[in-house]
Formats: sequence, C-alpha cells, structure tokens
Amino acid sequence: MQVFNAGGGEVNRHASNAGSPAGPFRDRDDGEAAGGTSYFAFISYSHADRRWADWLHRALETYRVPRRLVGQRTPAGTIPRRLIPIFRDREELASATDLARTVNAAIAQSANLIVICSPSSATSRWVDDEVSAFKRLGRGERIFCLIVDGEPHASDLSGRSAEECLAPALRFAADADGARSSERVDPIAADVRPQGDGKTNAKLKLVAGLLDVGFDMLKQRELQRRNRRLAMITAAALLAMVVTTALTVVAMVARNAAEVARQAAERRQKQAEELVGFMLGDLNDKLAQVSRLDIMEAVDDKAMAYFRAQPTADVTDAALTQRAKALEKIGVVRQEQGHLAAAMESFVAAAELAGTLADAAPLDARRQIAYSRSLAFVGMTHWSLGELDGAQASFESAQRVLQRARPEEENRRELLFQLTLVDNNIGHALEARGKIDQAEVQYRSMLTHCEQLVAGGDAKPRWRSQLGSAHNNLGQVALLRGDLLTAVAEYAADKAIETALVGHDPKNNSQRANAMRVRAIYGRTLALTGAVDEGISELRAAVGISAQLLEVDPNQAEFQEYAALYSSQLSRLLRLSGDLRGAAALNARSLEVFAALTRQDPANSVWNREFAEARTEQAVQSLLGGQREAALQHVRAALKILDAQLAEHPDDHGTLLDSATARLALADAADDTALARQSRDAVIRTLRTSAGAGGDPRMLALQVAALLGSDRRDEAKPLLRQLWASGYRDAELTALLLREHVDYPVNVEFRQRLQAELANETQGSGQM
Repeated sequence: MQVFNAGGGEVNRHASNAGSPAGPFRDRDDGEAAGGTSYFAFISYSHADRRWADWLHRALETYRVPRRLVGQRTPAGTIPRRLIPIFRDREELASATDLARTVNAAIAQSANLIVICSPSSATSRWVDDEVSAFKRLGRGERIFCLIVDGEPHASDLSGRSAEECLAPALRFAADADGARSSERVDPIAADVRPQGDGKTNAKLKLVAGLLDVGFDMLKQRELQRRNRRLAMITAAALLAMVVTTALTVVAMVARNAAEVARQAAERRQKQAEELVGFMLGDLNDKLAQVSRLDIMEAVDDKAMAYFRAQPTADVTDAALTQRAKALEKIGVVRQEQGHLAAAMESFVAAAELAGTLADAAPLDARRQIAYSRSLAFVGMTHWSLGELDGAQASFESAQRVLQRARPEEENRRELLFQLTLVDNNIGHALEARGKIDQAEVQYRSMLTHCEQLVAGGDAKPRWRSQLGSAHNNLGQVALLRGDLLTAVAEYAADKAIETALVGHDPKNNSQRANAMRVRAIYGRTLALTGAVDEGISELRAAVGISAQLLEVDPNQAEFQEYAALYSSQLSRLLRLSGDLRGAAALNARSLEVFAALTRQDPANSVWNREFAEARTEQAVQSLLGGQREAALQHVRAALKILDAQLAEHPDDHGTLLDSATARLALADAADDTALARQSRDAVIRTLRTSAGAGGDPRMLALQVAALLGSDRRDEAKPLLRQLWASGYRDAELTALLLREHVDYPVNVEFRQRLQAELANETQGSGQM
C-alpha cells in the first residue's frame, strides 16, 4: 500500500481458423482440419484494443454451434460444430523471421476477416494493410466489423475526424485489380457498445454472419443457454445467501439462550461469516470466469447489506476481525473494477470495525497494525481520486494508531514495517502539496525505521526493498532542491538493493517491477546531468522489464501504465539524441495504452496526468515533423487535463512540471504570437509564485526557456548560473542555448564528481 511518485510494434493481431479458398467452411469433424487452408477467421485490431481482441477470440473459440444447425449447407459452406481451431499471432508469429510474410500467409488461408473497429484501429497502418490484402484476394464480402469505440464515417463530419472508427480500406471499395477506389461502402458491422447491440448480441451477429444463418435463430438459442446458466449461478448465490441468513438468525436466537448454547451460537455465527467469505471468494471467481460482473456486484452489494445489518455489540472479536477482512476484500474487488466510490464505502466500513477492535485492546499490536492498514486503504483510495487532503488525513491517522502501539518482540518488526509504509505515504502526500521540508522529515523517519528493520541477518526481502524506497524518496527530495549528485547517489543505492533482490528471486514479479521503476528514475536523472547515453540505457532496461511483466500478466493495469510511461520518457531521450523514428514508435505505443487505460478508469488522476505527458511529447514530435495542427491538437488535449488538475492542486510538483512543459510546447506550436507570449508569461508567473516549484533544476530550465523565448535574456542569466552550479545539462536546455547563442560551458568539477560516483556504482554492481 505505497504511493509511488516516480519522479514495439504498433499493433498486435489475432487470427482464428477459416476454411478452404472455396468457402468459409470445410467438411470437417468438430473443427479438425482436413487439408487445404486451416484458418476460420483472421482478427485484425490495434494494440489499444487488445482486450476486445482477447474477449472476441475466447467468445468465438468457446461458442458451440446449435446442434440442429451442424452439418447444414449454407452459401458459406457446411456448418461445423465449433469455430476452431484458433490461430494466435502472439504465440505462433513471435518466432517468425518474416512477420509480414507470415501474416499475409495467414490472411490468404483465412476465409473471413473480422476487424475490431475503433479510432485506434482506424489510424493503424497494419489494420488498413490487412483489410486491403484480404480484399485483393477477392473476399471483400467476407469482411465483418466489430465496433468497440468511435463512430463509423465520422471523418466525413466537420471536426469529428478523431472519432472515426473505420480504417480507410473499410470505407472504400476495391476495384477489379484490388486497388482502392473512390466508391464508398458500408461494411457489415456489429456494435458492442451499450448504445449499439451490446456484447452478447454483437457476438451473435458476428457468428450469424460467419455461418450465414439468421440472427434470430441464434439469439433464441443463446437466450435458452443463458437462462440455464444464469439459473444455476443465481441458485448458488441465492442458496448461499439463504443459508447465511438462516445461520445468522439461528445464531442470534441462540445467543439469547442459556450459557450452554452460547458456544454453538458463536460457531453458527462464524459459519455464516465464512459463507459470506465464500460468496466474496470462490463464488466471485466463478462469476468472473463467465463474465457476470453484474452478479458479482450484486453479491458484493448483498454482502455489504448483510454486514451493515449485523450488530457490532455482543459479537465475538474473532467474528468482527473476519468481517473487517471481508470488507477489505470487497473494497479491493471494487477498486480493481474501477469503482472507487464503492471501494471507499467498503474500506471505511472495514476501518470502523478495525477501529472498534483496536480501541478495545490498545496493547494488542496486531489490532493496531490491522487498523492502520485499513486507514491506509482509505488514504490510497483518496489518493486515486485526487483528494490529497483526505489522503494525508487518513495516512496521518494510520501513523497515530501505530505510534500508540506497544509491541512485543515477536511483532515489533512488523509494526516497524507498517510505520515505514505510513512514513512513505505521508511524505508523498506532503510532497504533492509542495511541502518538501516536511516530506523530507517523513522520508528520513522512513529510512531510520528501515535501517532498524534490516539490522541483523534475517531481514525479509520486502523490508530490504522498503529500504531501497527510502533512498529513492531522499533522491527525489535532493532532485527537487537541485542537488543532482545526491539524487544520483540515492537512486543508485535503491537500484543496487532492488537489483540484488531480483537476483535472489528472479521470478518475483513484484520485485522486478520495483527494479523497473528505479532504473527508469535513475536513467531520467542521469540524463539531466548530460549522461544521455547512460540514461537511455537505463530506460531501455525499464521498458524491457515492463514488456516481460506484461507477457506474464497482460491485463495488469499497473504494468500497462509503467510500460506506457517509460516508453514515452524513453521516446523523449531518443528524440533529443536524434533517433526520431525510434522516438515516434515508442510514443505512439504509449498513447495507445494510456488512451485505453483512461477510458477504463476516467477518474484515475495519475493515469490522466501521465497521458497528458505523453501527448505533450507527441506535440513536440509532430512539430518537428512540420505537423503544426497535429501538434496543437495534442498539446491542447494535454492542457485540458493538466489545467483541471492544477486548479485543484496548484502546488502539486508533477502537475506543475507537466503543465509548464505543455505551455512551452503550445508557445512553440502557436501561429499567434500573442498566444505564444501569453503561454510563456504563464509559465514564468506560475513557476515563480508556486510553492511546488522550489529549486528543482527542471523548473528553472523551463523558466529559462520561457524567458529566452520572450527575449528576456537578462532575467535568465541568474537562473543559468544556478543551473550551471548544479551540474544540470539536460539535452533540451543545451540545444536551446546553442540555438540562442548562449554560452553554457561544462561544469568540470561537477563532471569529475559525477564520473567518480558512476564508477563507484559500477564497481558496486560488479561485486553483488
């Protein structure tokens, strides 16, 4: 439960089986290939729509054709039992030496093409090429579309081209030679959006088109299947709730009976609570497997209603403890579903119960730790909602709970560890509000507690990792104050710890994620000192680790976030080093991922800010390519996000940094000199007056850029002297000063001290 404030290819595609060149189906037994081509359908999609592709792949592969249709002849061929086997590009194309040739071969062997349509796929070169290739085979009538976002033919409407979901090859017919003509067409489409067909009907429409049978026939059959399945699942849920209610009633009656019945009543109460635990655990897992999120939420709501109806008096402490843990579990499920308000309700209820238990036994350290953990969950939910005041208040309450505890030796270190988590979270809340000195007090307290934890030879890996985080936090404070050497040293200390832990447990994905984060932070900081090549190397390593983690768990939102963030930051360094092509590919991937994440959870303020950072980088790259309008579009979209966040939290350091960077990009892209001047003046004014700016050399460099752009060179000189003294040599600044003919020599003393620090870091890595 920590707050972390870390200061490839365009698309993936699926292909699934089709029939022979003569038609979509072959005569086959239960999908087994019988010579000729073997692919039922090829699914073309953008990387941003990967989740929809995964869903469609599973939906087609697991669909069972109604028995009375199997074997019938249609214009599409003989209807098979199953729409299998499935060709997966992720598994079977990964080792291909010639990807394009392999994809074209798969398309040639596919009798159907399914295109997942969204604004991302509409602009994907791969998707457009795959549709064109399929049409050149003369199978244009076997193309089916699945609309997941955007609007068809929106590009024909003024100002709405960004909403277009159909690739150009879908919107226009092909002539006899396979070349694209000017004749507009409307492809066969199913629409999964709520305002369209919905997921179930869209799937059935696709299947009906693929089999060339009536939709109503399949719909009726699916309703029968769904009702049977729903009846079984609902019966299980209702049975669990009925039994729970019955056991609870029996338990409550029994508690009023004679003492001889008291233990039986407590046992029944525990059974009731355990049954609710089953509802929240195994039953929820089974409901997730059949994509019944509506019933999952209903079960969680019933469980919440059950807990609200239960008394807190005359209930055993063991039952209350179990109840608090169950409420925390409900909160985590809701949080993972993106329902932050509902998650907050669950965490608050858990904290109330944990607080009752903690107050009843102030000397029980375990109860104090549990109460502190519940309060930290509340604080983290506030943080995700962008509510910094609420987050800080909850974290400070968690800290006070731990400080009053009097642990025995057996749980002293566990309490110390919980204190490090709270120190960390309070520090980040203070840092986000521009209170750097107070944040440093918390970070140094965290370091002291961590050093006490790891003293001796039996320190747990998570304790050592927490020590690395303490060094990381102090590195962030040093960076904010312009002490780049200390920042590099603290980040190097964290990197050494995390790298050693990965070496001891290479399969620990959580530990690999920690190593990924610190390598990215370390690389960005090295680049600020002018060590661009070293910075690129570290960020490449971070991006590589993120890709490995996504292979293990492609649906993990945190892994997706870091892959997108570090790709964008590496893109910036590649741009500054002259690799514009590599930079463009990385940032395009970052934009796709962030677009999908923010659609999934629009309330996540961190994802929105990082998306704005990637869009600002895209604006700079577009301007370098002579695409002024595209640059303006990206930077205005970024500022729309950042202005709203800055209005709510004017001293948040990360938002200030991103906002100033975006305003300078707007000034560079603007045709209007008045707008450019206004943007630069806003940067100067904001950074001079905000408590969050401080002595951060990145903030000083942004002020220098704004002043030079406004022809206020004399005002820039003292800032440049301060930057020179700190050893700051970010490539963006040095390139600007070169264009402006401003002398900015290398700080030789700083360079020598930095090289000595890097040599020590390299030597230390070699000894581990």
